Amino acid sequence: MKHQHSTPSSARASQSGVALIEVLISILLFSLGILGLIGLQARAISLSIDAEDRNRAALIANDIATTMWTTRTVAIDPAAGSPSWNARASNPQAGGLPGGSVTITADTAAKTADILITWRPPQRASSEQDSRLTTRVALPLTP
Repeated sequence: MKHQHSTPSSARASQSGVALIEVLISILLFSLGILGLIGLQARAISLSIDAEDRNRAALIANDIATTMWTTRTVAIDPAAGSPSWNARASNPQAGGLPGGSVTITADTAAKTADILITWRPPQRASSEQDSRLTTRVALPLTP
């Protein structure tokens, strides 16, 4: 009975290139993982910017509502003032929003007003809707 023994050179010949393929596959998987992490980071930054814009819009609406409460009137013109509410809302360097605008719909008899802040983030496509925040103010009715 004869046994065939493989020699080390024949075993080595049948495995040539397998280690290189394993290394290439591991580099590919690692690269895909890194690309996934970069995508997650980009999405997190985008959501953070959206949250910051919503916070700025809420602060602008709060300033307008505070003015209504201190003057005891809901009849405020967004184009009035120095600087105007529209100018404040549209100046990102001064706490405003990109493409920001203010619309106030007031019912002076009921002493209520809806404050609408709209803006368009720079990364948003022109076919998408503007971002918006609406705040309702109701002043107490006093005789």
